[in-house]
Amino acid sequence: MYRKVVLHNGVRLVAERMPAVKSVAVGVWLNVGSRDEGAGEEGLSHFLEHMFFKGTASRSAAQISHEIDGLGGELNAFTTRETTTFYTKVLNEHLVPAVDLLADLFHHSRFAPRAVEREKQVVLEEIRMLQDDPEDLVQELHIAQMLSRHPLGRPILGSGTSVRAFRRADLLRYIQAHYLPQRTVIAVAGDFEFDALVPLIERAFGSFERTSTPQVNRRPPSIVGGLLVQRKPLEQVHLSFGFPGIAATRKDRAAAFALNAVLGGSVSSRLFQEIREKRGLAYSIYSYLACYSDSGTFTVYAATRPREAPRVVELVWREIRRLRSRGVDRHELEVAKNQMKGSLMLSLETTQSRMSRLAKDELTHGRHFTLDDTMAEIDRVSAEDVLACAQELFEDERLSLTALGPVSHRALIQAFP
Repeated sequence: MYRKVVLHNGVRLVAERMPAVKSVAVGVWLNVGSRDEGAGEEGLSHFLEHMFFKGTASRSAAQISHEIDGLGGELNAFTTRETTTFYTKVLNEHLVPAVDLLADLFHHSRFAPRAVEREKQVVLEEIRMLQDDPEDLVQELHIAQMLSRHPLGRPILGSGTSVRAFRRADLLRYIQAHYLPQRTVIAVAGDFEFDALVPLIERAFGSFERTSTPQVNRRPPSIVGGLLVQRKPLEQVHLSFGFPGIAATRKDRAAAFALNAVLGGSVSSRLFQEIREKRGLAYSIYSYLACYSDSGTFTVYAATRPREAPRVVELVWREIRRLRSRGVDRHELEVAKNQMKGSLMLSLETTQSRMSRLAKDELTHGRHFTLDDTMAEIDRVSAEDVLACAQELFEDERLSLTALGPVSHRALIQAFP
């Protein structure tokens, strides 16, 4: 059972009752992420996410950790390019103290200057950790290459230079400008009673007021094609191929996801079967769609031995061009659709995943989509829809390729027919 309530201050509550479970997940979702940062603010959304856990007016950071452990629950946060989320998951009997704790963090965090300086070192280590993970690093390099100087192309973590420059005043100014009731969604999924939930959320977030006017200056990016090679002494060459994707609001988005499932989104996909199973050229190879409010990207990732990198590029490019020219057959599409529906159903078996889906639907579409709605959308996808999507997205001149590892620019250029 789903219900939506708009509090008097504009905060939206979206909730789905799941009486068969014994837990409940609560998320505070802000429609602000790394793409909303200005010059000198790179990484500030993510840094703020860390700082909310470093003590409030009534709780120290240690007390926050002990309190959530005492409830036997989870309290965490994450930042994307368009959203910042704080969430908790607890047994249903602990819903009230968990919401109280979440609200205290959200409203009363202190952002003490010493804590800011200390947390900078933590985030700098996080940046270093990404630099040491070639799979993550090549995709960070790739989105920066593909989206050029657009805010969506910047690392969510920011840079060492930007993080070191943050001051408490910067955090407070950013919160005042972007953390607004109109841009806030409270999502709840699990075992609860609506009659008790609504006044609980009203008490916790009804006093949230800001005088700032929402400023959303987002603009869609232009996709830049080309080849970027960054040499690094690794055992493998890590490859990231990219094309334009679709916005999350596109009505034909199911066709794009079916295209992804066929190309590299599952173990039965063309790329997995051709490159890993048939030829043994890679252990890890997959594709995925990243959908934003006004745009998106379609990415293929693969890692292989240096001498095999040109061959993998050639095979990936061949499968992409085959899809663009011939599309998919009926059986292949049916397998892809069944895989999409199965993945969706399995992914929504937890309260946390249901909570996330509620929030994303509200932030992106301003409405709730039932499972039946989504299943019907998938069922309506035809082979002609997938072919049209491939022909729209897979344009030669908009292909971007990023390579990280011991490989030359010339070797990869020669791999294209």
